Amino acid sequence: MVRTGAQILLECLQREGVDLIFGFPGGAIIDIYDELPNHPIRHILVRHEQGAVHAADGYARASGKVGVCLVTSGPGATNTVTGIATAYMDSVPLVIFTGQVPTQLIGNDAFQEADIVGITRPCTKHNYLVKDVRHLAFTIKQAFYLARTGRPGPVLVDLPKDVIRATAEFHYPETMSMRSYNPRYSPNRKQLRRAAELIAASSRPVIYAGGGVIAADAAGELTQLARTHHLPVTTTLMGLGAFPGTDPLWLGMLGMHGTYTANMAINNADLLISIGARFDDRVTGRVDAFAPRAKIIHFDIDPTSISKNVMVDVPIVADCRQGLVGLMEELARVSGVDWRGKHATWLAELATMQREHPLTYAPGGEYIKPQWVVEKIYEITQGEAIIATEVGQNQMWAAQFYRYNRPRTFLSSGGLGTMGYGFPAAIGAQLAFPDRLVIDIAGDGSIQMNIQELATAVSYQIPVKVVILNNGYLGMVRQWQELFYNKNYCATCLHINPDFVALAKAYGAEGFRVERAEDVEPVLRKAFDYPGPVFVDVRVEPEENVAPMVPAGAALSEMLLV
Repeated sequence: MVRTGAQILLECLQREGVDLIFGFPGGAIIDIYDELPNHPIRHILVRHEQGAVHAADGYARASGKVGVCLVTSGPGATNTVTGIATAYMDSVPLVIFTGQVPTQLIGNDAFQEADIVGITRPCTKHNYLVKDVRHLAFTIKQAFYLARTGRPGPVLVDLPKDVIRATAEFHYPETMSMRSYNPRYSPNRKQLRRAAELIAASSRPVIYAGGGVIAADAAGELTQLARTHHLPVTTTLMGLGAFPGTDPLWLGMLGMHGTYTANMAINNADLLISIGARFDDRVTGRVDAFAPRAKIIHFDIDPTSISKNVMVDVPIVADCRQGLVGLMEELARVSGVDWRGKHATWLAELATMQREHPLTYAPGGEYIKPQWVVEKIYEITQGEAIIATEVGQNQMWAAQFYRYNRPRTFLSSGGLGTMGYGFPAAIGAQLAFPDRLVIDIAGDGSIQMNIQELATAVSYQIPVKVVILNNGYLGMVRQWQELFYNKNYCATCLHINPDFVALAKAYGAEGFRVERAEDVEPVLRKAFDYPGPVFVDVRVEPEENVAPMVPAGAALSEMLLV
């Protein structure tokens, strides 16, 4: 049957099971918006294209589905770049549709023309410029296939206006394969056997898990491996929730703001079992001093991540879930090992570290402690909320002082560190799970990066709760200035902030301010029970620091405890 390009696009989205897209219209894609009411796809009108991508990203991270957004050409397209790069760094499956000027005007500096394919080439898994409507359906099928398979990531499809208006026979491929793209899901059995032998020979092993475990839906297998073989577990920021944060084998997050125990465990381990993590610089610190006593096993679906930053002894290219299942099969063949007794001394040593060097802060004093606010959020929600964060101190306190027992409950920009991510991501997560409590833990600097999306939340009555840890600073940069630049607080003091409560009310949301410690819990409870979007402005200790901290370029063993 003959369809216009706009009709083909929307039919393809339905075939892919898309029922929700985040977008902002414009002239180049007005034909798609003209067709949109004829299809059962819910469209969320954001207030900025960056918000659209972050919202689609939050939807994808929380649900495990592919997030979709639709924007126009030129500035509409370029406004998505930060969100695309954010998703790319954290391996989040997105498909972004951008409008483009008519094909005959491409390269002519036409109105609202931008080479978005060229601009996004370094930060997409793949991208396309569709020049012929007859190729549109196949391209969209391929885009979704690429986004969700292998190492997930964002894929962009650029749609010239004349292609959208042209007509063609509609045929949607049932299946997809690409000769040059064959992700490897099954692990090499010989390498699994080597890994099992190393684990059986090890007396001081540590599992170091990353976001790849969550992407592969392998949290259950990871937990089974650790508990069966009495293996202590640490995760990256992206891996929070891959292993229960209340389990006795949990060491806390590792890296720059990781726990003393996790970092020292890495330093003293004789075997590191890395699963779905990529050894980024925030985790390793000084690479030549990372895990100096350990042999390293590395599971990853992306072969280019193997030995990219740290040389490994046993590389296993595979889907994390299939890799873990295979490893447990090989370990089951190892006979005569008393796993509990074998690792008892090591686990006791780590438990002593945790007692002697827990995550802590100085309570009381004149101001509300931000860490205590996060602990209160955990206590009230019993760990059942989906937590999104902005980036900075708020992000690290949310990672340290909230316990994540399930995957897809912690949403944060890890690789790119994008301020302004959390609020629109929380909107996306809330739309994925309308009946769950979704909280954005924010700073007063970062919330202002995409605060316009409060209009989106109010328009659709998306009941996201935003808890602003308001310290009047760009806190993480100020902390670095304090510790490493002789307290030269240049351009980090936010002398003028908006009245967040009045601002929330101006948008039509609810707002509360908290200035006394005794008001924190009752106000949080009131906010969490409120049926619509809420801002809670908590005035916290202005110069509180995130601790521990590994200085940039230092080894994990050189961490500062206060």
